Amino acid sequence: MKRGLVLEGGAMRGLFTAGIIDVMMEHDVWPDGLIGVSAGAAFGCNMKSRQPGRAIRYNKRFARDSRYSGLKSLLTSGDYFNANFGYHVVPKKYDIFDDEAFEANPMAFVVVCTDVKTGKAVYKQLDECNHDTYDWIRASASMPLVSKVVWVNGQGLLDGGVSDSIPLEWAEQNGYGRNVVILTQPQGYQKEHSRLMPLMRIGLRKYPQMVEAMDKRHLMYNRQLEYVADAEREGRCLVIRPDERLNIGHVCHDPELMERVYQKGREMGERRINEIKEYLCE
Repeated sequence: MKRGLVLEGGAMRGLFTAGIIDVMMEHDVWPDGLIGVSAGAAFGCNMKSRQPGRAIRYNKRFARDSRYSGLKSLLTSGDYFNANFGYHVVPKKYDIFDDEAFEANPMAFVVVCTDVKTGKAVYKQLDECNHDTYDWIRASASMPLVSKVVWVNGQGLLDGGVSDSIPLEWAEQNGYGRNVVILTQPQGYQKEHSRLMPLMRIGLRKYPQMVEAMDKRHLMYNRQLEYVADAEREGRCLVIRPDERLNIGHVCHDPELMERVYQKGREMGERRINEIKEYLCE
């Protein structure tokens, strides 16, 4: 039976997840496969490359750098998080992503994106490091309205969280019988209908199926929470979530706030590492 690690997104709330997976790496706890969505993919790739500490390090370093993110990047490039600088310059020049370790690690690494033409989830296992690999990760984390559509091999892609926010069901259908699921919202959270739908309808008017997926996203997400709860009760998954709401926005330029959210993840990881070890390794 394969053991999986399922990481939902949540933009900068994903630093909570980064803290947990860093603790897992430091304790030499490795799943057979990692399935990441949005920030779960963007930060989870550092587990595949065996680089604890990298996600918080580069986010803090470039938090206030206009080359990395901000309104200037959005207005000049169409992406709030600059596509070229963030996904091709930083990992090659400033905070080196270990391509060789990524390829040598036998852990499967799957990212979830949304096809803008169909509004359906696309699952891509990434085994090699190349330009397209970085773009698949970028696509998974590309939030509508503040990101351009990412085109990879003729396929238009955006945020995987629109179509499959918590891909536990996909993991189970693909042979992962025991899964650790890391969520970035506390117990009792329910997603509400997006207040930005009027803007979504304008910004994504070329892609009506994507608009429909966005319109129904809250329904999909809340159903997935029910699925996760049922799986947890039946012992099919171990759920890790913050004790309380993480008070950080989808975007953040405050390194100290980033560090606090990351440390909450580390604290949770240390608190539950023996439980995680037992669940994944027994």
